[in-house]
Amino acid sequence: MNDDVRNIVLGVLATGISAALGWVARTYLWRRRLRRQQAFFGLPDHSEALLVVNRQAGAGENSVTRHDVFALLELSALIKDCHANAQIVGHDTARQGFGERTEFCVGGPYSNVRMAAHLESLLPGVRVDVDTEPGPDRGSFLIGGERYRLDRGKEEYVLLARLTAGRRRDERPVFLFCGQRGITNQAATRYLARNHERLARTYGTKPFVLLLKVINSQAYGPDVVELVADVTQAARSPLPDPAPRSPHGTS
Repeated sequence: MNDDVRNIVLGVLATGISAALGWVARTYLWRRRLRRQQAFFGLPDHSEALLVVNRQAGAGENSVTRHDVFALLELSALIKDCHANAQIVGHDTARQGFGERTEFCVGGPYSNVRMAAHLESLLPGVRVDVDTEPGPDRGSFLIGGERYRLDRGKEEYVLLARLTAGRRRDERPVFLFCGQRGITNQAATRYLARNHERLARTYGTKPFVLLLKVINSQAYGPDVVELVADVTQAARSPLPDPAPRSPHGTS
């Protein structure tokens, strides 16, 4: 074998080895990223997630509002990325505990009885004004003594939470998307879809409760979202009774 042929062979071998090492490295990084995502969502391969959603008021038995459909699509894509499966159930038919399967619960407590139960048992520091009569506090959030009022179409709030009851180490989480309007629920699911890697790096598998603000939804829909604060401690600490009424506006 002359020097030219030997150099060609060595070059081909070096190229093949480099390509193989690159493929192994990419596969390793992809698998590590997948395992981190699966751990954050509590969704190992072939597991099942529960999607709990409102039903559209005054519509058929299986009717869901437009914004809730979009929210379910966002969540379904995340579940599929984890190589898991999704089951959709109405809020008034999900009569079971939590921790066995990852749950994604969408909707405010005024129209989602499952969400109301979760807030009462997991977030005692959160009160949502569900009064149907018009008033400045209608639909507002009270979190640790601070009130966040709804300014329809301009500034609207939604809670995004990852919670567990903490009874078992292998307990699956429940994700809450509790908004003041349907479009804010969709905004929270989109925020999770875009930021779950950062949230996983920040919180790992620990519980968190984030207060988000949806800006000018009448013009921008669910796309412009600000993180107001991490309210985990306040939301999980019981409010005094009677709850204080802070004059906090829509800031």
